[in-house]
Amino acid sequence: METSGLGGFLRNRRFGSYFDASTGPNTEPPPRAMVDGQQKRAGGHEYYTDDDDTGWFPVLISWVRIVVCFVSMMLTTFIWGVIMVVLLPWPYQRIRQGNIYGHVTGKMLMWILGNPITIQGAEYSNERAIYISNHASPIDIFLIMWLTPTGTVGIAKKEIIFYPLFGQLYVLANHLRIDRSNPKAAIESMKEAADAVVRNNLSLIIFPEGTRSKNGRLLPFKKGFVHLALQTRRPIVPIILTGTHRAWRKGSLHVRPAPLTVRYLPPIRTDDWTPDKVEDYVKLVHDVYAKNLPHSQRPTPPALSENGGSCRTVAS
Repeated sequence: METSGLGGFLRNRRFGSYFDASTGPNTEPPPRAMVDGQQKRAGGHEYYTDDDDTGWFPVLISWVRIVVCFVSMMLTTFIWGVIMVVLLPWPYQRIRQGNIYGHVTGKMLMWILGNPITIQGAEYSNERAIYISNHASPIDIFLIMWLTPTGTVGIAKKEIIFYPLFGQLYVLANHLRIDRSNPKAAIESMKEAADAVVRNNLSLIIFPEGTRSKNGRLLPFKKGFVHLALQTRRPIVPIILTGTHRAWRKGSLHVRPAPLTVRYLPPIRTDDWTPDKVEDYVKLVHDVYAKNLPHSQRPTPPALSENGGSCRTVAS
């Protein structure tokens, strides 16, 4: 089944007029000041605060948005589930269709939620690479589905198969699962993932924290993404997500209209990495995130190194 036309259309249209695509270097809002009891940006422009979205009416609208998101997602999941069954003999086409499903569904869900989005560094968004992202909200999943390039596979916990419809589609799309309760099995799964990536010229997407942050602050990184980089020699493209933890907090059903920023950083080269420095590479990439996140999302001081570290990138 030929899908390149649709995939290209979706990729070219994803930075539509609704979203403010930018390549500016700064993801953090300008300094804020208290003016007449309201937080405002320097220069007098209003900046979103939780107080701007209180009362029963915003909560009701939020619930309606969530219900519409759920119904819409179930509809597209069912449609692409049928497509996946038809494509069972063609694993790579199922990966492509899974990505197209993500582009369509992720963009649709973000449109329904209505959060203003700024995208920066989009020129790094179509590399053959290992994409990594911080994770603090369900919205992160929607953004990653939408914005990762065609030809990308994800790695998730094996229990995802029990998620109604979505979990089954994830498996049908030939994405990868690991058993986090069994370290030996997890290592084998990582090796299989690396082999599949190299063999089929794919990209990977992974949340290196391994779980979702409860308060938006960056958690320590697991080592898996470094092992994948060592085995595939793919560059690492960090995706910095800011504001999602404020828009949809863990355990809440209230989606707030907080502004979001998606920032791609230049690819970090891994072709000269060596297995004896895994911990150093984990720290290096973690420090890159810590330095590029706004203060409210940086790790607590003990986890944030003072000297940071530099990394050699593909882009000069």
